[in-house]
Amino acid sequence: MEPIPEIIQLKSIPSTNSYLKELLKQRNLAECSVVITHNQTRGRGQIGNSWESEPGKNLTFSIVFYPDIIPASHQFIFSKTISVALAVALEEFITPIDIKWPNDLYYQHQKLGGILIENSLEGNSISQSVVGIGINVNQTSFSAIVPNGISMKMISGKEWNLQTIFQKLHESLIKFYQELIEGNTTTIEEQYLSHLYRKSGYFKYRDKNGEFLATISTIEPSGHLCLKRPDQTISKYAFKEVEFIL
Repeated sequence: MEPIPEIIQLKSIPSTNSYLKELLKQRNLAECSVVITHNQTRGRGQIGNSWESEPGKNLTFSIVFYPDIIPASHQFIFSKTISVALAVALEEFITPIDIKWPNDLYYQHQKLGGILIENSLEGNSISQSVVGIGINVNQTSFSAIVPNGISMKMISGKEWNLQTIFQKLHESLIKFYQELIEGNTTTIEEQYLSHLYRKSGYFKYRDKNGEFLATISTIEPSGHLCLKRPDQTISKYAFKEVEFIL
C-alpha cells in the first residue's frame, strides 16, 4: 500500500518551497505531500522573481515528488505534466486556460497562476522535485509588479472555495503524475500543445537583439522554444532568453 500524502496547513510562512525543502531534510514525506499556507510572505517565482499573493485570498502551496525514473536531460516532460494537470483541473471552474511557455497558467492574455519547480539531481535522474504553485483565486487587485495578473474571481465575478479548488488540483496532479511514471506521456504531450498559449499565428517577441515577429515552430524535449520568423528562419531559446510582448 502506497503511503498516504500529508497535507501540512500553516497560517503564515515566508515560502512554501523553502519550508518543504527544509522539512524534507528532517524527515521523509510520502510522495505528493503538500505544504499549504494562507499567507506566503516571501513567495518566489522563476529565477529570482517574487510571487504576489494577498493573505487568505489565493492558493499557495508546494508539493513533493520523487520522479527518479525521469532522466535529468528530459526533465521538461515533468514540467509539462505539472502545468497540464493544473490547466485541466482549473478548466472545471474557468475556461479556457492556456499554458504560456514554459509553464505559466494564463486566462486569455493575463496570468492566473505560476509554477516554480526545484529539482534535486542524483546521477542522471531527478531524485526529488519540490513544486511551488500559486493560483490567483479571490484576489481582485494586483500591484504594478504584476501588470497582467488576473484571478478566478475577476474572471467569474464570484467568490471561490479555496479548499474545493485545492482538492481538485491535488487530485489532478496525482493523476497526471501517475500517467507520467507509467510512461503514458502521449496524453500529456497532446494536452500541453492544445493548451499552449500562442500556439498558432505570428506574435511579437523580444530577445537580446530587439523585437521581432514570430510563430511557435516547436518546443524541443529539452524545453527550448523554437520560434519561426516570417522569413522562415528559426531561433531557439532557453527560458528567460526571450520575452513575450503582450
